[in-house]
Amino acid sequence: IAAPSSPGSPAGGVPPAADLVLGAAAGCMACVLTNPLEVVKTRLQLQGELRAPGTYPRPYRGVLRAVGAVCRADGLRGLQKGLAAGLLYQGLMNGVRFYCYSCALDAGWTGWTGGTVVAGAVAGAVGAFVGSPVKTHLQAQTLSAMAVGHQHNHEVSGADIYRQHGVAGLWRGVSGAVPRVAVGSAAQLATFASAKDWVCQHQWFGEGSWAAVLAGGMVSGVAVAVTMTPFDVVSTRLYNQPVEADGTGKLYRGFLDCFAQISSKEGLLGLYKGIGAVYLRLGPHTVLSLFFWDELRRMVFYSQ
Repeated sequence: IAAPSSPGSPAGGVPPAADLVLGAAAGCMACVLTNPLEVVKTRLQLQGELRAPGTYPRPYRGVLRAVGAVCRADGLRGLQKGLAAGLLYQGLMNGVRFYCYSCALDAGWTGWTGGTVVAGAVAGAVGAFVGSPVKTHLQAQTLSAMAVGHQHNHEVSGADIYRQHGVAGLWRGVSGAVPRVAVGSAAQLATFASAKDWVCQHQWFGEGSWAAVLAGGMVSGVAVAVTMTPFDVVSTRLYNQPVEADGTGKLYRGFLDCFAQISSKEGLLGLYKGIGAVYLRLGPHTVLSLFFWDELRRMVFYSQ
């Protein structure tokens, strides 16, 4: 996961401050390419909210048909709903996440048993809190005939949310976002490092080659999708739910309540709604963000 280092250099090959910028850039580059799948995933996860299977209309059926439904209702631009907020979120979250992970590398955490998992989880939790998003509100919006979930109808950005709900509104749902990103980050960074090292040790690909980075990213994408989807569904529901005047959620009291309600009313499979879109979005996003990050770090290291 690290660029080659020389005596006296940071453990990761580049200083944490550089990883702050490189992580943000890598996340934004990946976000531009994968945001359409994020829109589809959000719609699928909000469909049939707190309703038993078979008792609600399904305007979105599967990933490919959902893409077509979004295009028919909102045009091609509908696939990039929430992109500006998504770029802000990915830049903040990934910049802070990779900065914290780089600090953990320098501190020697990853040398301990399970240290990579702990470092990834802590880095993800901090990044999620700092980058708590407004993009879910924007991605859920569509025509009334195709609407799923609560429709907030924000025109532009978090400024609308701030005016309506205050500062707390910008961090509403963070109780779902922090465990979501902590689990996903731990799975992503731990499996990426292990898988990349494994394929190099078995001489499938050369040490430091782009093919080894892509192989590690693909394995990491599967691990992230499986472990993260239930947390992703809960996070989406918490961010998108309608609220009372005092900011209290009308549907869920918090992370555990949301988890319990989905399980009891929609079944355990309700926690895996949109997993196809989750993998198709997180797989490429994981591969691209880790690939861009690894290659940018290598460029910075050799330029030094």
